[in-house]
Amino acid sequence: MEAIEEKKRMVLAVPQAPKKKLRCFAELKVNHLRKRFAHQMLRKARRKFIYEKARHYHKEYRQIHRIEIRMAQMARKAGNCYVPAEPKLAFVIRIRNFNGISSNVHKVLQLLHLPPNLLWYLCSAQQGFN
Repeated sequence: MEAIEEKKRMVLAVPQAPKKKLRCFAELKVNHLRKRFAHQMLRKARRKFIYEKARHYHKEYRQIHRIEIRMAQMARKAGNCYVPAEPKLAFVIRIRNFNGISSNVHKVLQLLHLPPNLLWYLCSAQQGFN
């Protein structure tokens, strides 16, 4: 019995540096995996939100399209002509030299993620004659 206790006491000494290194590596790995899991969950939630938003827009545009078709069919049955609504604003882009752009316009182009060699205007769209 005393021999067994002697063997228990005679555990080989392990240097502290590799022990600390292994423990530190394990902690770093756990932290990395936690961050990775959190990032994956965040990405999953964002993708789900984007998907739901896209479904909503798709449904809305599909309804608008179906209404346009229904209105045209009703007008045809009544012997009339249906003219669909047209946009009220036009987004006009003109290519221009980089040096001619003011700082305010340059900032707006940056916010809209447009290259600075494009100059754009918002103007009211009036129906012209064909």
